[in-house]
Amino acid sequence: MVCRSASAHRLISPVSFSYTPCKNLRNIHVLSPRLATRNFHYTPARQTDGVFSGLIAGRPRVPWIEAFKQQQEGKVISGGGPMPEKRDMSPKKMSDSYHRIVLPLGRDPSLSDSYINSSGHIRLGTILMDLDALSGVVVYKHTGPGVTTVTAALDRITIAHPLTEICDLEYSGQVTYASGRSSVEVTCKVARAREEGEPSKPEDVLLTCTFTMVALDPETKRPTNVPRLICETPEEERVFQAGEAKALAKKEMLKNSLLETEPNDAESALIHKIWLRQVAYHDPTNPLRQPSNVISMSKTALSTASIMQPQYRNRHQTMIFGGFHLKQTFELAFCCAASFAHARPTFISADPCTFRNPVPVGSVLYLTATIVYTDPPIVEEDGNQPSQLNPAAPLTRIHVRVDSKVRDVEHGHSKPTGQFNYTFAVPKDVRVLPHTYEEFMMYVDARRRVQAGDAQDRRNHLSQRFRHIENVNVTE
Repeated sequence: MVCRSASAHRLISPVSFSYTPCKNLRNIHVLSPRLATRNFHYTPARQTDGVFSGLIAGRPRVPWIEAFKQQQEGKVISGGGPMPEKRDMSPKKMSDSYHRIVLPLGRDPSLSDSYINSSGHIRLGTILMDLDALSGVVVYKHTGPGVTTVTAALDRITIAHPLTEICDLEYSGQVTYASGRSSVEVTCKVARAREEGEPSKPEDVLLTCTFTMVALDPETKRPTNVPRLICETPEEERVFQAGEAKALAKKEMLKNSLLETEPNDAESALIHKIWLRQVAYHDPTNPLRQPSNVISMSKTALSTASIMQPQYRNRHQTMIFGGFHLKQTFELAFCCAASFAHARPTFISADPCTFRNPVPVGSVLYLTATIVYTDPPIVEEDGNQPSQLNPAAPLTRIHVRVDSKVRDVEHGHSKPTGQFNYTFAVPKDVRVLPHTYEEFMMYVDARRRVQAGDAQDRRNHLSQRFRHIENVNVTE
């Protein structure tokens, strides 16, 4: 037992031990602190799990035992350096926040344990985690010290140009929209790294994603204003206007949520036709039976629960790093798609998502992944079951929804932390079948997301790209 009054220093100070055989008892050894000859060794602490060291090297590191003590005393824990007497609110240029770093994945084999999976593919979940860390570096260049920034949302992600080999990757990002209020848009890019001085090419870009960060007052935890962004070139003005348009579009999307509006006439008719198909499958007088490749939605769910440890905390010391949260949802979605199809999924896209509530250190994070839509679907609006374009080489898009919530260990209070939606492709002909009203709403919501994503891909000249997935793609 340890005395409650023992100081934190005594509890964590290193003690050397050695062992010597006991003369009175055979094959039993006892620890003797007086006969110490060798020290215990320990791995240096890391603030986040698996983030590339170049992205966190400049962050202030507060040992968890100290952060915990300050939290218990009700003190403000600063993760961004010393607090300034007065914040600099002068307008900033896009170039002021630009940050670039190279991940030497091709040159440094030691990175393979964190970035390469067992089949030799790059773990996209770890890349997404790095990008969230990068967005934190970028946003602090814009806001300066004196604020706490948190990840609020992430826009749609698609693979622009698949990688065909393991190589060095270039991470880059900058603030692309800031009106002067509390929210800041950070656009990050992952590309094949070229040799020093060699210009990059459009086909080098693996993916581009946009994070929405929100600045909070460290003491009140309320949103606080940040410097507004000024544009110097027509191209920067175009990017800024696009960010403003996206901010307005997000507000309109909320109005189209199934929580606000019921399914339209076409969707209601589709729900009825799927229900009729269910009835036919179970009608003993009907020769139609549920095919083996049609699986009930309830049977696709995959869940996890994990305690949030201090090693996963962000620069604000007491909350879990958003990138770690994102990686957990992505990898569970991958596992769910693989379990459903019994095939290796290939990532297609990630839909926009919102981080609704923070995840405190010490809480329990619950994740549930469910297959909520497949393309080709079980039934079309006309009541027919669509077939594969090439039955000899089938390919199905699988839309996975991951629901996330956090629970307080001591009191049992739970809060939703977000809904994450990922689309994969698998070389199988598999269909998902909803049964309950809740499942039908999840199905309709996913169908809307897929249609919206397809429309965006057409605008970006990526129409039907998933039909031509190459086996040489080393990202998943």
